[in-house]
Amino acid sequence: MSATPGVIADSRPSSAMDRLRDYLAERERATEPVTDLAAFERDLRAKIAAVEQEAIARELERFDLDVPELDVDGVRHRRVVRAEKTYLSSAGPVRVARTLYRAGGGPSIVPMELRAGVIEGFWTERAAQLGAWAVAHLVPSEAEELFERMGSMQPSRASLDRLPKALSATWEAKRGPMLEAVRARECVREDTVAVAVSLDGVQVAMKDGGRARKREQQAEVGKLQRGPAGYREASCATLSFYDAEGEMQSTVRFARMPEAGKATLKAMLLEEVEAALRDRPGLRIAKLADGAKDNWTFLSQMLPGGVEIVDFFHATEHLFEALSGAYGARNARTHAEFERLRHALRWYKHGVGYVIAELRRLEARYSRRKVIGRERRYFESNRSRMRYAELAEAGLPIGSGIVEAACKTLVGERLKQSGMRWREAGGQAILTLRGLIQSDRFDIAWPLLAAEYKREVSLPKNVIPISATPRSRASV
Repeated sequence: MSATPGVIADSRPSSAMDRLRDYLAERERATEPVTDLAAFERDLRAKIAAVEQEAIARELERFDLDVPELDVDGVRHRRVVRAEKTYLSSAGPVRVARTLYRAGGGPSIVPMELRAGVIEGFWTERAAQLGAWAVAHLVPSEAEELFERMGSMQPSRASLDRLPKALSATWEAKRGPMLEAVRARECVREDTVAVAVSLDGVQVAMKDGGRARKREQQAEVGKLQRGPAGYREASCATLSFYDAEGEMQSTVRFARMPEAGKATLKAMLLEEVEAALRDRPGLRIAKLADGAKDNWTFLSQMLPGGVEIVDFFHATEHLFEALSGAYGARNARTHAEFERLRHALRWYKHGVGYVIAELRRLEARYSRRKVIGRERRYFESNRSRMRYAELAEAGLPIGSGIVEAACKTLVGERLKQSGMRWREAGGQAILTLRGLIQSDRFDIAWPLLAAEYKREVSLPKNVIPISATPRSRASV
């Protein structure tokens, strides 16, 4: 068709917006429905994504600077080349022309990436946020399939695997200040009266856990080669806040990969407790754990003063073990006595004393005195931590189920799937993201983390950047 006389035909290629308008106009003129609604949805979504990609590409290129030289962190860099590169946005891949600079013989830098906050030289901030959230919940192959089915951005399995590790390295470098900034944006509610503090551990299969050597050592001494060789203990901690009625209001959860003495986790837990007390100095602290000596050494000696409580469920496990020593694990009397003494331990004002007296009687009467005596001593050594009726009446929790649940949901559900083995860096990357998500801190922490990828770029005096023409340069 010829152009209208006197009007110059527009020779520019049609944009994604033009194609979307034409597509929608065609459907407006249609009198019958589409033959395949699912295909229509996919096609429409692809065309809308193309519009988004073009817009993002244009905006991204506006961050570019095309000048002979510029300064980054006070260091003069000179222009070396201008070239195109593909980035991943939340709408999909975008291809952008940008200028590279270099100082001396050092590596090249891309001011566009530094000014826009491109993460790891590939992800826009929004795309990285979506990718990080997805891979915190799903293995990379599952996350890859999820994005593919949703349309728009479609990161590869490899890029999804690399992303959390890179983010974690950046987070760990400034973990203390960033967590402090996160806490500064939170506040303990005015009706909060108590905070329960707990820590526990969970075994994780490690790639560098010395599995082969442990098997060799077992074989050398003639032991059957079985058991958790190659496993090490990751650690979890929780802080749960309660009102005067004993209702839980919120919980902070975090976990660390295996480390000697749980040193990092303990330091983080102490910082969280101290921050809560600065916000609400009158908070009552409830320290909850099982009978592990190392946990109680930390809770008793390192944390501010508070009430110490042995997890009620763990206490009842020891009670059942003692009764099994007397009557046998499958004996009906064992179960009947267990229910009776369990009730006494929980509801009697001096329930633990009653249980100890009963175990002494059984120890004197039955032959398996060693088993019964061991469990009696457990109750005696933790007597002050088993005032369950009194503590529950005061509105304090008597169980460490929250931290045990954290071991399962924060660590186990993601790191203990079939065939998984981890190195510390990769595992910690996932645990950090999951901890922030499960503590409702992800949306607070993300801007702090993303800001680490932005840098100030300045122009020397009397230097004016060449105007970018994103419409002609940016593409998808």
